[in-house]
Amino acid sequence: MELVFTGRVIEWRGPAPYYFVQVPDHESADIREVAAMATYGWGVIPVEARIGEVAFETSLFPKDGGYLLPLKKAVRAPQGLGAGDEVTVGMTVRL
Repeated sequence: MELVFTGRVIEWRGPAPYYFVQVPDHESADIREVAAMATYGWGVIPVEARIGEVAFETSLFPKDGGYLLPLKKAVRAPQGLGAGDEVTVGMTVRL
């Protein structure tokens, strides 16, 4: 399953700051249709993603009926991304 969407980088301030892009509702609904085949536990979904020139592998976190795409520093730093920035994500759900 391949998806492309645009979203804003959000910051969650826990014990350490974490950054995410929220997957839009429409794409989240598509992911839920294949979630049982893709998840390896706790509802997380393995994905390959690309933002700009940076490709990376991670897992979506389930949140409030949707999903959050985590953005590690190695993804954000080369592109100067921070909270509030709008990004376009290309993403493949790994089944």
